Parts: sequence; C-alpha cells; structure tokens
Amino acid sequence: MRVLVTGAQGFVGGWLLDHLRDMDDEVVAPKVDVTDFDAMAAAVREARPGAIYHLAALTHVGESWMAPAETFRVNAMGTLSVLEAARAIDRTPRVLIVGSAEMYGGVRPDELPLNESSPLRPATPYAVSKVAAEYLGVQAWLGYGVPVLRVRPFNHVGPGQSERFVVSSIAKQIVEAEREGATGLRVGNLSARRDYTDVRDVARAYRLLVERGTPGEVYQVCSGVDLAVREIAERMLALSKRRMTLRVDPALVRPIDVPALRGDPSKLESVTGWRPRIDLDATLADTLDWWRANIDTVVA
Repeated sequence: MRVLVTGAQGFVGGWLLDHLRDMDDEVVAPKVDVTDFDAMAAAVREARPGAIYHLAALTHVGESWMAPAETFRVNAMGTLSVLEAARAIDRTPRVLIVGSAEMYGGVRPDELPLNESSPLRPATPYAVSKVAAEYLGVQAWLGYGVPVLRVRPFNHVGPGQSERFVVSSIAKQIVEAEREGATGLRVGNLSARRDYTDVRDVARAYRLLVERGTPGEVYQVCSGVDLAVREIAERMLALSKRRMTLRVDPALVRPIDVPALRGDPSKLESVTGWRPRIDLDATLADTLDWWRANIDTVVA
C-alpha cells in the first residue's frame, strides 16, 4: 500500500516508518506544516495515498499549559487540514488519527480499566486539543464519509524518545550519572500510575488498524497494566552502573496530574489479533542503551 505519514520526523514516526517499510508499504513522508491547508492539500494530492497516518502534533502534556493556543492550533487545526486534504482527492484514503489516553482526564480508581466507551473529561490543554482533533475525525466520517480510524494510545516509550518524557528523562540522567558521578535522580510525581507500551508495538498496532480496523470506530492501544513512576525509576536504577537516589523536583510536578490510567486493549486485540511483543524491562534496557550510544550527539 502507498501511505503518507505526517510527523514522520518524531519519535513514533521514525519507528512507524521502519515498520511500514519492513511490511513493504510504499511510504511518503513529506516535511510539511500540517496547519498549512494549501501545503497539506498539495502533499496529499501529489502522494495519492491509500492511507494517511496522522502523527504530527505537539505531544508534551506539561508544556501544553504554557502554550495552550499553539497546542490547540497544531493538534486540532492540523488534523482538520489533513482531513480536508484527504477528502479532496478522488479516492479518499483511510486516515488514522492519533488521540491520547489523556483525553479521559480525571479518572476514578473504580473506573479502571478504561475502555473506548469511558467518558472523556479532558483536564489539560493538550487533552482538549486531542478531543477536538478526534471529533473532527468523527465529523469527517459522519458528514463526508472519510474512512477515519481513531486511536487512543496510552503511554508509549522506547529508544529515541525525547528527554522531555519521564522514562527517557530518567534514562538520560542515569547515563549522565554513570559518566559524571552524580548521585541524585530528578523526578516529578512518583505516585502517578500509567499504562506503558513499547513504541515498536504501538507502530504495529497502528498499521494493523489501518489494515483491519472499522472506519468510524475508536481503539485503545495499551498493555492493560499500570505501573507507578517510582517502580519504573527503580527498575531502571536496577539496570544502572551507579547507585542513585530519587529526588522529587517541584518544577517537574504538573498543575494537574491524573493519579492513574490503565486501559483495556481487548477491542484492538479482537479486531487485529495484536498483542504486545516487547516486555517492559526490555524496553527500559533498550532505552538506557540508546542513551549510552547517543548521549554525545543529542541536542537538548
């Protein structure tokens, strides 16, 4: 299949490109500003893809508090631009829109695990932008028949992720300490519990959904297991070559932080046969090894 990927230069995008090419898809990955409607339309018109993977977005939850308007512009208006471009060509491609588990907002313990019917209560500017983007996809499907597939991934982690995200931040700090002798590891909220999936398994899920998913439907991509940040940090410290202690940095604590998120992947599994293949401990080890190999070349 000929496919177009927005945001191909990002963390998930790089792994998705690798997977698509491994599956013999013909991949087009234009470097285009998705909020530029004319440029996006031209890119899709030229590529004439059978499917579009729309990954381009501002993805950092914490940073969305400082730039809510820009977050909404890129995530919501960028999605509208992609959808308008898709419906303007003769053979409308399938469009995968990437949402987020953050859209569920303030979740009570008795509401876990979350499923696709769980209520959306967005509590952050990032989450609001993703709800808007997803519902633009709903409107494109109902109003124009654009075959939209919506996904709500939970936390995905792995080699090459930005240090702005907690697992990669911990990995980088550990590698720096191994080289420089530091003994403290800066972290935010240690009690927050999240459902983690390896980015390579996420990439597989996206392609399987484009191939086998039902247009108009929404699917969660998750492991079904939640772990506290403290446990993640302790597992990574066990892989370290240096003893370190955890130190909570108030600057890393968000204004609102959902206590726990855990999803139910059964709908995705039943439709596609997907199961996570990569154990979390292997993911953490791979992330550490990536930083050991790349720490001198990564620009902050």
